[in-house]
Amino acid sequence: MPSSSSPNAVQCPALFIAAPHSGCGKTTITAAIARAYRQQGKIVRVFKTGPDYLDPQILRLASGEPVEQLDMWMAGEAYCQQMLFHAAQEADLILIEGVMGLFDGTPSSADLAERFAIPLALVMDVKGMAQTAGAMAVGLANYRPALQFAGLIANGCASERHRELIEEALPDNIPILATLAQDEQITLPERHLGLVQAEEMTTELESRINAGADLLKAQPILELPEAVNFYPTESLNTSAALSEKPLRGKTIAVAKDAAFSFIYDSNLRLLQQLGADYRFFSPLKDSELPEADALWLPGGYPELHAETLSGNTRLIAQIRHFHQSGKPILAECGGFLYCLDTLTELEENTYPMLGLIAGDGAMRGKRGCQGMQTAPLPEGDIRGHAHHKSLSENTPEPITHGRRQRHPAPGEPIYRDRGLTATYLHLFFGSNPDAVAALFSQHT
Repeated sequence: MPSSSSPNAVQCPALFIAAPHSGCGKTTITAAIARAYRQQGKIVRVFKTGPDYLDPQILRLASGEPVEQLDMWMAGEAYCQQMLFHAAQEADLILIEGVMGLFDGTPSSADLAERFAIPLALVMDVKGMAQTAGAMAVGLANYRPALQFAGLIANGCASERHRELIEEALPDNIPILATLAQDEQITLPERHLGLVQAEEMTTELESRINAGADLLKAQPILELPEAVNFYPTESLNTSAALSEKPLRGKTIAVAKDAAFSFIYDSNLRLLQQLGADYRFFSPLKDSELPEADALWLPGGYPELHAETLSGNTRLIAQIRHFHQSGKPILAECGGFLYCLDTLTELEENTYPMLGLIAGDGAMRGKRGCQGMQTAPLPEGDIRGHAHHKSLSENTPEPITHGRRQRHPAPGEPIYRDRGLTATYLHLFFGSNPDAVAALFSQHT
């Protein structure tokens, strides 16, 4: 179990799983590592770099523990530090899955790993190359000398001879931690926004994760890495709302099912810290809206369930009445599409939706929008991100637009009607608890 090297620090073995680019198998391998250690009876806490709803579902299933997002822009450095410190107090191993390529983004996976001195395991898809894989690993390892490299995980390694050729090209300080052959039995299924949700195929995912863990047995990756010092922070949770609990006594109804599932656990936790209770309901199955003071319609896959959503006319009538009452409603991405007049799904069938905002939503194939943005709401700035492959048309004039992290062009439009705030943006509540408290308190 973790030990302490000083009155303030907690030590825990930790490993950062990174890659040269997306599609190398980071999530598959991180899940396999987590499951393999869990099978040894160890407590594994997994984190996902950046804003991501789908990968954490897989990693939570693999580890059996909560999975949090770490992003030094969206959540803040102090938040990331505190999450790691708390995890180190209970875990035998901390795993962090990176995002995109190792140096992509600002801040990048490399920035996060360097800031907290976490050694990197580089996942590379080595199909179609041998010594070149070694050269690429050496280049990435030496690009920023402050980074600590634990070694290479060679994904798609065809044979023992293939491994030997790669190993011959590597210096002694970059060992091969594991090799995995291409195997459809461990590949995680995908769709247009990323991996398929864990709850849609739990049994099959369990089989794939276990198969991945089996492939790692007796490989060096299952030797615990060196312990890392994790420190608490004194600069977190300074907002007035967290101490005053302005949402005390309020209940927030949260849509949660196969159509609406893009929910950060940390967002729910913050609502509780602000004093609120929350109740889940299913727009797909429930005909009654829970008794609530506010409503949250998060993102998800309404386009895959448009016909069912449209057919739940009793619930639609109740949500419309809730909107007419002026109570607070937050609708994000898929929740925003649900609020429009119509939604045209992937097969180009069009269905009526809630009609809380004039406009029509439609899927648009491979084209989409993604990136970090700030929502400059009247209640205050809340950071978040956009990630969608749909468009909205015939909508009213927005009250404002998202502010992009690194580009001057206007970001996603943000709409307000009565107590409804609707946008493509997914908000990270912890970036401004005071604004979130005000957002769920406002009543017109």
